[in-house]
Amino acid sequence: MNNLGYALDGAWQVLLAGLVLGAGLPAVFALGIRSAAWGTGGAAEVDGGTPHPAGRALALLCFAVVLAGVALGITFIVASGFGRELSFAHVYPTLVEK
Repeated sequence: MNNLGYALDGAWQVLLAGLVLGAGLPAVFALGIRSAAWGTGGAAEVDGGTPHPAGRALALLCFAVVLAGVALGITFIVASGFGRELSFAHVYPTLVEK
């Protein structure tokens, strides 16, 4: 019966990673695009309103989160090729020997 517990434990981890990376980053990117349009008062606005500085700030934040996710993903792949792993033992990610 322990095998079922192990399978379910692994399944929720895969589901969580799929939601965060598979749907989460594109959703944050879409929010960044929408915020950029709101920030410039562009064609996405219904009334063609004035620019909003908060929209630009939110767009920059969203794009920074997406870029950080992509950079960490590439770092994870490259590090494993060099026999290292990405560790979050500290607040910031570091590369350590396997």
